Amino acid sequence: MIQEIHTNDAPGAVGPFSQAIKVGNLLFVSGQLPIDPETGEFNSDDAIAQADQCLKNLAAIAAAAGTSLANTVKTTVLLTDLGHFAEINKVYAGFFVKPFPARACYEVSALPKGAKVEIEAIIAL
Repeated sequence: MIQEIHTNDAPGAVGPFSQAIKVGNLLFVSGQLPIDPETGEFNSDDAIAQADQCLKNLAAIAAAAGTSLANTVKTTVLLTDLGHFAEINKVYAGFFVKPFPARACYEVSALPKGAKVEIEAIIAL
């Protein structure tokens, strides 16, 4: 059975998709932009601060589903400049514990709304 997960503690979807979908024992969290849910705006123009907000949004959605980032199985990180990879890794490491989730990281030419970072996750429930 498919169940939609939604929380006001993370930004709403900017298109025809859900914040997250729960299926069985897995939570599939849509890519999170660096939108502050209180303001509806980007938290910063800085890529490192944007990564931090993306991860906070992921954590809020995980909590709404009754889990946490500690149960993350896989993430995908999208960056518009791979030159920020090392700095973003430092922020990322502050949100996860061993065993760290599997991860893919890609440089892309553009992200929605002009974001510099977007992060999605699959989290065990």
